[in-house]
Amino acid sequence: MSVTKEIVTERLKTVNGPDFTGNIVDLGMVSEIFIADSKVFFSITVPAARAQEMEPLRAAAERVVKAIPGVAGAVVALTAEKKGGGMEAPVPARPAPRPAPPATPQRPAPQAPASHSSGKRGVPGIEAIIAVASGKGGVGKSTTAVNLALGLAANGLRVGVLDADIYGPSMPKLLNIHGRPQTVDGKILKPMENYGLKVMSMGFLVDEETPMIWRGPMVMSALTQMLREVEWGRLDVLVVDMPPGTGDAQLTMAQQVPLAGAVIVSTPQDLALIDARKGLNMFKKVDVPLLGIVENMSYFIAPDTGKRYDIFGHGGARREAERLGVTFLGEVPLEMGIRESSDAGAPVVVSKPDSAEAKIYRDIAAKVWDRVNEERGAAEAAVPSIVFE
Repeated sequence: MSVTKEIVTERLKTVNGPDFTGNIVDLGMVSEIFIADSKVFFSITVPAARAQEMEPLRAAAERVVKAIPGVAGAVVALTAEKKGGGMEAPVPARPAPRPAPPATPQRPAPQAPASHSSGKRGVPGIEAIIAVASGKGGVGKSTTAVNLALGLAANGLRVGVLDADIYGPSMPKLLNIHGRPQTVDGKILKPMENYGLKVMSMGFLVDEETPMIWRGPMVMSALTQMLREVEWGRLDVLVVDMPPGTGDAQLTMAQQVPLAGAVIVSTPQDLALIDARKGLNMFKKVDVPLLGIVENMSYFIAPDTGKRYDIFGHGGARREAERLGVTFLGEVPLEMGIRESSDAGAPVVVSKPDSAEAKIYRDIAAKVWDRVNEERGAAEAAVPSIVFE
């Protein structure tokens, strides 16, 4: 049975609106419905003042859509946005609450681990989450992220990779992974695997040519599901390949996930460094530790003469790191082999483990992990201890 927008719309009419008045379709709360590979994507617009209490409504809409024969999955986001003319008009005011009955003592529900400093809800089984980011595209961030992940794995850690670039996922190609992920009980996704890494990407869920024309809330909802509704198992570290820039995806990860820290990737040129500063400042403002800066495409060694060329300048990222008091993690050369191995789906750390380039990535990975442990130690030291005498 093929899934159509009409079928989805009819099912959504069975979902009551706020305070059981009407249904969410007739109240004009449902956005444009997008269907790709039997997966349904849409958002529900709710009054901004009542956004937090509308999660059960979102969950109900998701359930009825997932129950439609032929639907392989659903991503439903809440968006609190006031429309012209008073969006809240069709949604009546909430009635006064009835007196609550006496509370019955209950055992508290188990919680996922949280960050010492932020209280953000962690992901069960994952010890540390690292974001790899850049202020702009075209600096080799994804290639750096995948080789960093493989370098961490080569150094003996259990590693996963989350491809957070909803609009331009690259991990399926970089890691030569094809097909669709399986599910556990039809709800939790099993991550794909290659080279010892567990991987999740939007590229596994939709066709390569399918354009992702999504608003911010839908991006945030998809990211949350790919992070928390995946059977990651036990991981020492999850490397998150962030999309370029400082938009919704970056803020979602920085504000809702207890990141162990962020790695910023830049080229030496001034233009890239200007954008890298934006990424650095964003993570600073949301109290995410800065693990360091990587200078990618740092220099070029001519294969015929061995002569070195600083095509994009040299040392700009190192100087920026020193100026900001941030760890400089290393220089990665502009090397044809890195590009060729990445395009072939066999990153240099696994395809040429004895090469100088692979050693550079393993060294960067070691420095990153040292910085993660430093930040952990600092966070634990900041927690006051109570001494009874």
